Amino acid sequence: MKTSKNILTALLLTGSAAIPALSQTVTTKPRIQANAPRSIVIAETEAPPVIRTGLLQSTLILLPAEEKVATVFGGDTSSWVFDGGHVASRFISIKPKVANSTTDVHIVSDHGNEYTLQLREVSADADPHYDSKVFISPGDQAGKEKLVTLPVFVPAAELDKAKREAAEAEAKEATERKQAEAKAESYRSQYPGQLHFDYAWDRKKADGLGLQEVWRDDKFTYLRGKFQETPVLYELKDGKGSLINWSYNDGLYTVDKTMLQGYLTIGKQRVDFKRQGVN
Repeated sequence: MKTSKNILTALLLTGSAAIPALSQTVTTKPRIQANAPRSIVIAETEAPPVIRTGLLQSTLILLPAEEKVATVFGGDTSSWVFDGGHVASRFISIKPKVANSTTDVHIVSDHGNEYTLQLREVSADADPHYDSKVFISPGDQAGKEKLVTLPVFVPAAELDKAKREAAEAEAKEATERKQAEAKAESYRSQYPGQLHFDYAWDRKKADGLGLQEVWRDDKFTYLRGKFQETPVLYELKDGKGSLINWSYNDGLYTVDKTMLQGYLTIGKQRVDFKRQGVN
């Protein structure tokens, strides 16, 4: 019995002595960390630069301030997320969904510059740092010159916006046109009832001058005739003729008011007219 106790005590001491040794061999995997912003110059004659990315972490790619993203082509769109936003800008967000994956991305700017980057997910690397923000710029002279010229491409987001605005404007115009047509049709259908032929004049004198008809609606007074020469139209107030504004086109006088009485005259000829029921 005493021997069994000694053996148990020895086992416990051995186990407790092993615990510190075990704890010393266990290492904690470093968490992935973001690098400081990085600037990259891209030349067509050189290999695409490698961008370090972190699993489920967003890496922001920024084009030069003069440019916007026209389109983005990703090599592996199932393991990676490429987001240029819904509004045309210089920003592209890249996020890997699968550890240790690699792909490339091709960016075309609205100025016609093309940028190719090699992407690599680095969460399993000994170095836990990934690129959180990367500024890219053209290294070739031709690319630099494009930055100061007018854009040659319309970014897809701007094109979609322009199409949407054009469709909305067309729909609005169609609605307004239908409303105007309906209003005009309603006016035409009601207009005959708004015409009043309630003027009296000397028909014999009117035939000599060429006056055929006088009428009004709720806003205007009209005189129609066939005249050798265009008579002058006056409004009669307190027994005196008064000049008024009127327009004349192809035998039709239009006065922008309702006249109670007036007259047309040319030379010695004169035709008075008066609205019936007016003293």
